Amino acid sequence: MEPIIKSLLETDAYKFSMGQAIYHQFSDYKTTWSFKCRNTDVHFTSEMVEEIKRQIKMYCDLRFKEDELEYLHNIKWIKGSYVDFLRLWKPRYEDFEITTDAECGLSIETKGTWLNTSMYEIPTLAIVNEVFFRMNYNYDELMASFKERLDAKVQGILDGKYELGAFSEFGMRRRLSGEAQAMAVAKLAAAKLPEGNKFVGTSNVYLAKEQKLTPVGTMAHEWIMCVGQGNHKHNPAYSNWYALDAWVKEYGVLNGTALTDAITTKCFLKDFQLTYATLFSGVRHDSGSPYEWGDMMIDHYKELGLDPTTKTLLFSDSLNFEKATEINRYFKGKVKTAFGIGTFIANDTCVPALNIVMKTTACNGGDVAKISDVEGKGMCKNPEYIHYLQRCIDWRMTHETMVLR
Repeated sequence: MEPIIKSLLETDAYKFSMGQAIYHQFSDYKTTWSFKCRNTDVHFTSEMVEEIKRQIKMYCDLRFKEDELEYLHNIKWIKGSYVDFLRLWKPRYEDFEITTDAECGLSIETKGTWLNTSMYEIPTLAIVNEVFFRMNYNYDELMASFKERLDAKVQGILDGKYELGAFSEFGMRRRLSGEAQAMAVAKLAAAKLPEGNKFVGTSNVYLAKEQKLTPVGTMAHEWIMCVGQGNHKHNPAYSNWYALDAWVKEYGVLNGTALTDAITTKCFLKDFQLTYATLFSGVRHDSGSPYEWGDMMIDHYKELGLDPTTKTLLFSDSLNFEKATEINRYFKGKVKTAFGIGTFIANDTCVPALNIVMKTTACNGGDVAKISDVEGKGMCKNPEYIHYLQRCIDWRMTHETMVLR
């Protein structure tokens, strides 16, 4: 198999926005990341595991090229000091522990500086996906079904079946292959979409560079979890406040989209008061009912005296074109909407996609956890820490009356 990851740019854009802030403010933080396959009927053979190891070794041999660094430097929010760091940076295979010691036959854990381990998540998941589908199925048949479904999706937009508003492709971590993702992004970018539909870019920075599109993304749950819980002197119920404060220190007024559900959206709103609600262009939905969440955010903006129609609600939770169309129509005229659509664009074939994740499970020697708006999205290995975090949140939600503005 040829190298799956061909460039260190081949990752999601938010890895660079977070990476820059980590470099400037949290370069001494250490994290542990753990892989999990949520599909109960999937098994990785020993041959697959060996190929995954080989692919990750090849990824670790990559370095940033000067034209890639120049591309990053020309992104308005990326600073020269971070580009100079990336010129020296390289992945370390020594940070990986890959074994067959898991129910699915594949265990991956990475340990090291947050600067390093954060960058491994997306390429690792892309490698696991592509190895699995190439070695477990007839890849040509999968690609044929992928092309057929992709064509039908684009035709559906052209025929007026879908009204997606602004949408982007978010599928690298669960894509069928690099070839499939590149094909989907190119086809959507080239299509003359009717009014009410605008393809705005991809989260894959390499594809954005190659196809002259906008790289899309701001922050992930790891940012709130590690900034808010990695310093063990912090009360973790204030994770969002610490994370938002550090983000604004890094980016000033170029803050992008805030993520709401790392420790529940209701707790997030305690800290997302006038200053942050003004400085961030919008917020991202990643769990729970998109309608209840969106209405709650609109009400929150109104309570703060902000016009919701000047803000963007970005939806990214397991979307397809039908769901995105329904959400877009529901909120039309109430607020700006945008959609980050991943697996449905990058891995829709005649066989089910993998549901695999790689999450931060420890920071600076202690547990970290996500408590989203629905159960089942967290990966903390210590149930006692989850109970502690939930008690902290519950106490704050019940007793705190002072609002941080």
